[in-house]
Amino acid sequence: MLAAFDEQIRRHPATGAPGERVERDEAVVRLVGGGWCGVTWSALDEATADAAIAATIERFAHLGIAEWEWKHYSYDRPADLPRRLLAAGLTAEPPETLMVAEIAQLALDVPPPAGVELRPVTDARGVDALVRVHDEVFGGDHAPLFRDLPARLARRPAPVAAAIAVAGDTPIGAGRVEFHKGTEFASLWGDGTLPAWRGHGVFRALVAHRAALASARGFRYLQVDALPASRPLFERLGFVELAVTTPFVHSGVSA
Repeated sequence: MLAAFDEQIRRHPATGAPGERVERDEAVVRLVGGGWCGVTWSALDEATADAAIAATIERFAHLGIAEWEWKHYSYDRPADLPRRLLAAGLTAEPPETLMVAEIAQLALDVPPPAGVELRPVTDARGVDALVRVHDEVFGGDHAPLFRDLPARLARRPAPVAAAIAVAGDTPIGAGRVEFHKGTEFASLWGDGTLPAWRGHGVFRALVAHRAALASARGFRYLQVDALPASRPLFERLGFVELAVTTPFVHSGVSA
């Protein structure tokens, strides 16, 4: 699974957002121009790492991209790549656990708890509800992250799907799934449940709902970058740890 993920998702990332494109150097792959910009894959050693980091910083500065991310995985080389990224001015964010499950081994028919309904996000109103859940669960303003989501949902076939869990008229949980065209992988993002509803099965139902969507589209694997709080939940659902991934963020345009 790790070899497939590395080849299909990191070395050959699919584009989904408007204006998004892939750039390749000899040992670095970048995703630029969409909602997320950064390095998805690298093959470096002690002799080439510093020059590749400097060239990447220069490239994003040339593109006028103010903030981008070097997505580091625990098996990347050289072993001291994190130290080199920090020395170059990038900042490490909290690490996450790369987890993957075979969809055929997951429970796909899991109803939400009594009084809760899962609703697909299909329009701007649904996106607003998704943003409200994310703002309340994770803090901050998530509206910019989802600015292009209505346009992506309108594409056929859509490269993404999202769902919200609703109790009465109140959104209490949400998550989305990205369909990586030409790969065996779909990926889960933004899983969040309001504190008062945790432990009632909302999380499990949202995961099963999106896993069923991925299964219907013919995907074999479901991948997630799990935060510490959600890692044990995914483990109980059948996901396995493949690596640890750390976002190294570069803020501001270098001269």
